[in-house]
Amino acid sequence: MKVIEGNLVSKGYRFALVASRFNELISRKLVEGAVDCLLRHEVKDKDITVLWVPGAFEIPLVAQEAAKNKNYDAVICLGAVIRGATPHFEYVSAEVSKGIAQVGLAQSKPVIYGILTTDTIEQAIERAGTKAGNKGFAAASAALEMLSLLAEIR
Repeated sequence: MKVIEGNLVSKGYRFALVASRFNELISRKLVEGAVDCLLRHEVKDKDITVLWVPGAFEIPLVAQEAAKNKNYDAVICLGAVIRGATPHFEYVSAEVSKGIAQVGLAQSKPVIYGILTTDTIEQAIERAGTKAGNKGFAAASAALEMLSLLAEIR
């Protein structure tokens, strides 16, 4: 049996972080976590670009442009969609999820889903660096691992 797994070696990879300004309190913490992960794994600061978009709904379009750009090896999408009193939450979270998945498949490049979808602001805060860790850090780790795994497969 042959097992192929990715590792967390950066190998000079370049990253685009696409982050939503809506719920910026949360998004900024996710960006900080992702950058922390990348720098800890020897990605150079110059190889990280943060692209701010107005809201989560705009993430897939900018992620697509970044993924098409040969200057980036992986795209990490970060933001928070927090449930409110209307069905808006369901529409936005569903479309953002589908859009991010489609971009990764279309571009054959890691496009990582680091969007928090929570019922409350407290849950989002927990996942942005308090009790539940930082999901931005986890998303960046997934990007590193996917780059390594795809390189092994290819």
